[in-house]
Amino acid sequence: MTVLSPVSTRRRGGVSARAWRTLTRTEGRLFLRDRGSVFFALVFPTVLMVGVGFAIPGMRDVMAGVPEPWAGLRPVDVYVPVALAAAIASPALTTLPVALATYRQQGVFRRLATTPMRPQAVLTAHVVINVAALALAAVLALAVAGMVFVTPGPGQVATAVLAFGLGAAAMFGVGLLVAARARKGATASSTGMLLYFPMLFLAGMWTPGPAMPDAVAAVAAWTPLGAATQALTSAWFTDSFPALQLIVLAGWVLVLYPLAARLFRWS
Repeated sequence: MTVLSPVSTRRRGGVSARAWRTLTRTEGRLFLRDRGSVFFALVFPTVLMVGVGFAIPGMRDVMAGVPEPWAGLRPVDVYVPVALAAAIASPALTTLPVALATYRQQGVFRRLATTPMRPQAVLTAHVVINVAALALAAVLALAVAGMVFVTPGPGQVATAVLAFGLGAAAMFGVGLLVAARARKGATASSTGMLLYFPMLFLAGMWTPGPAMPDAVAAVAAWTPLGAATQALTSAWFTDSFPALQLIVLAGWVLVLYPLAARLFRWS
């Protein structure tokens, strides 16, 4: 009589845990072979941070004539939440939806539906891989910013972690919604890029911190990436709790995931 261990009997989406781990490792290796995905998901936020800090004049000079909480800070300091926003947006909009739409285009999901390795297992594997890439990108960006520019850490660590987590969840919801309907990888890529740069604008890539006009900031507070950046900025440089932004992010999560699940097509 064959005895199955508890580990071998655990299943994810109808797939054994061992098979799912093997699948995730395989998909992870495929992800690492794609240099474009690796660059945007892992390296781009750090390159953005370093490039902005060195290429734009005055980024490392203390800002003059600004009110609290910006007094004594440099533009490169207030750019840290923007770099984290780029770390969130890159895998959510440039790698995850393209990979899933490409699998749909190639009929991978349709073929998997006839095997024990269900399509849901591939979906969860890609989410895990992209979340891991996001975590590495954020750690790398923060580490390089701290070493190269000696940027300050968040004043409210728990709030920063909450804002980052909710922001990531909301943006991955956007990515899954794109992936839900795009029939081809090229369509998902173009749609993701169509959203990517406007969202980075609202996150403050070109107008970080005190440079953002009040009207733009008011609109940005209701968008997933803009709300995430504002919440991170509050956690980094103020003592106030960004309740509005966190509620907005939670609202996006509650709307986007059921919508993406409802609209998702395997073929």
